[in-house]
Amino acid sequence: MNLQMTDRDRTLCLHAAAKRLRMPERTLRYQASRGWIQGAFKQGKLWKFWLSALALPAAYLAGPAGVPAAITAAGLRKAAPGFTLTDSSGAPVRLSDYKGKVVLLNFWATWCHGCKLEIPWFMEFANRYKDGGLVVIGVSMDDDGWKSVKPYVEQKKMNYPVVIGNQGLAKQYGLGSMPMTVLIDRHGKIATSTSGMVDKGGCESEIRALLRE
Repeated sequence: MNLQMTDRDRTLCLHAAAKRLRMPERTLRYQASRGWIQGAFKQGKLWKFWLSALALPAAYLAGPAGVPAAITAAGLRKAAPGFTLTDSSGAPVRLSDYKGKVVLLNFWATWCHGCKLEIPWFMEFANRYKDGGLVVIGVSMDDDGWKSVKPYVEQKKMNYPVVIGNQGLAKQYGLGSMPMTVLIDRHGKIATSTSGMVDKGGCESEIRALLRE
């Protein structure tokens, strides 16, 4: 009896864990399936989470606007991991091709509510700052790839390149939750990284500052 009570006290179901981490259940299930959540395990068909292993990342405690992402000083910035992925037409999208530009790299998925709220903002930024040197790239993390993504891109008339990401790239960028937005300076170095929804005004200010560098 005592052992059963102890186990119950030390594990959480998907719903309780998602509530504790302040994230959608679907997002938590996705991250658990990728091995990104410490203390997650499957019991039959159900996900369970060891309470003692669950951390509360700042991204989940910071609320809808995500983690504040002050611009890192130029001398302290690290190089953004390079990649070559293809868009819906099969054309290659290489990060290295955008050296000299400011790149807004957005990790998203069609099922992510916050992601869908941000996309119109990024479309607006892409139009407004294109001539100033801004490039927006969307990296979808949808499990079924273009099957879900291509119709969504076409329906929303997204005006910037979209590629399908992979677990390796996600780990290189430290993806823990979506949306996640990375601003890369003209030298190919990471200036900011925000887990959770960006603050639209704050993100735009950071873009302007990087375009001025």
